[in-house]
Amino acid sequence: MNDPFKQALDNRKVLKADESAEGRLDSWLTARLGGEFSRNRIKALIEQGAVSLNGKAITEPKHKVHPGDLIEIILPEPEDVEPQGEDIPLEVLFEDDDLIVLSKPAGLVVHPGAGNWSGTLVNALIHHCGSSLSGIGGVRRPGIVHRLDKDTTGVMVAAKNDVTHRHLAEQFADHGRTGPLERAYRAIVWGRPRQLRGMIDAPLGRAGDRTKRAVKREDSDDAREAITHYEVLERYHEKPDATCLASLVECHLETGRTHQIRVHMAHIGHPLIGDQEYGAAFRTKANLLPEPVRALARDFPRQALHAYMLQFEHPRTGEVMHFEAPMPDDMTELADALRK
Repeated sequence: MNDPFKQALDNRKVLKADESAEGRLDSWLTARLGGEFSRNRIKALIEQGAVSLNGKAITEPKHKVHPGDLIEIILPEPEDVEPQGEDIPLEVLFEDDDLIVLSKPAGLVVHPGAGNWSGTLVNALIHHCGSSLSGIGGVRRPGIVHRLDKDTTGVMVAAKNDVTHRHLAEQFADHGRTGPLERAYRAIVWGRPRQLRGMIDAPLGRAGDRTKRAVKREDSDDAREAITHYEVLERYHEKPDATCLASLVECHLETGRTHQIRVHMAHIGHPLIGDQEYGAAFRTKANLLPEPVRALARDFPRQALHAYMLQFEHPRTGEVMHFEAPMPDDMTELADALRK
């Protein structure tokens, strides 16, 4: 399938900020292009790298605009490709007229995007839910209020109508600070954090790539607050000096940044087993393990991360809904091998 974003590369618009221009880039563009695109759509275009300021690509919606700035934006075709329903199996944990809770497998992309215009969770949801699926998340993200990385497994919730979508989105934006929302993950990491329980408070931002993230200084333009709470549940191949080769860690998110757990655990020196993006340098640690777990850890095909628990308030009934999904077979096999 052709990439509709590439088809729009020639659809450029150049705008010049007048003498009264000030404030955030997304706000300024919304005021100028509000009749064509919503602020959320403009924000997404900025994050996708479709906007440049004075010849330099800008990917932060909060970037400041000043008088005289020259802003160039690549506009997509008005008739964006809408995802079609596809008969992709779903492991449904709960479903009613307002929402659906499922356990996402590894390898399933959440929503269509560059290189993945079909075969996504959205395609599966459209087939499963039909016309009831909420469209408030955008053309290519109907019903989606949060996401998991392609190779991260675990519990997700999707909305079937706009009221539910807004209510769930507000809970996720609040990160459980004033409500019952809670997300917990299980990860198998290299080594063992010095403290068996702790908090990682380290801002995250882009790392020169559209998707990759890195810990940033607080005063960096793109730094966004990121807080992860962790607890070591199991230690594998522990040595007399209290170090060990690997650990099972539980993480609770206070914020929900892209790749947050993966970057934070690598930041404190304990990247996830199988994480080629943030932990490739640790792959040689597998040589310290006996066979057959050595090969299993060295060749683990994805980051060993599973969203095992999700809790939220049902938008219609007000009931606190709690869901858990057991670790998938590949992580269970890895953990069992490490225990032995």
